[in-house]
Amino acid sequence: MLGLHRPGTSGQSIRPRGSFLKRTFCITALLGLGALACVASPRVGQNTGHWTTETVLAMMDKSAADFRSLTADIEYTKYTEVVKDTSTETGKIFVRRDQKMRIEIAKPDPRTILRTGDSLFLYTPKIKRVEEYDLGKNRAMLDQYVLLGFGSKSQNILKSYDVVLTGEEELDHRKTFVLELTPKSEDIRRQITKIQMWIDPSSWLPLQQKFFEAGSGDYFLSHYSNMMKNLKVSDSKFKQDWPKDATRVKPRG
Repeated sequence: MLGLHRPGTSGQSIRPRGSFLKRTFCITALLGLGALACVASPRVGQNTGHWTTETVLAMMDKSAADFRSLTADIEYTKYTEVVKDTSTETGKIFVRRDQKMRIEIAKPDPRTILRTGDSLFLYTPKIKRVEEYDLGKNRAMLDQYVLLGFGSKSQNILKSYDVVLTGEEELDHRKTFVLELTPKSEDIRRQITKIQMWIDPSSWLPLQQKFFEAGSGDYFLSHYSNMMKNLKVSDSKFKQDWPKDATRVKPRG
């Protein structure tokens, strides 16, 4: 993975394992998103009431058509089955359609994650350290997770996932549609077996996403609240505003 120690996880570290796919997912989990740019390919015949997979995806496409920005509070939970450990982080996320994103983790350990185009930065104020990552040709792979359900049309990722509308559930005192996404790529399935998304029909945006890791029982859960779509988010929000004397490193592997 990325070799990043994430505070609040019983001393566990995220260690290098070689493949960019694994590191990509690790960044995504670290972001607290588990995800933000895609929906998935429909399976005909799945439905709940008069709603079907196809009709839910069609409504999400309509929402994506005018998507320009999003701000929200986030709560990110990592569950580790082998030690029955659950850790939680909270913060805010700012996203724009022009490939800019900022996540400000406030508790328990402040961090800032900034993405502009092909560049991704992780700033840890406690040690005044900035880690820089060049996404390069792997940007599209990252976007499959980091923009899951926010602003992308289903036709853009039909080759990547199968999706089933599994039912309706109440979340945050709202009715939601639950979509289950199964990666078509064998390489991705070695990391993530499935993804669940809870879609709010008042906005057709995800209120929650859950990523299931392969072979472990571990999962990542991202929960969004106070979501505001298409508010003006200024360019200043996406500037590298950490101290000039912060140590800058480019992790390898």
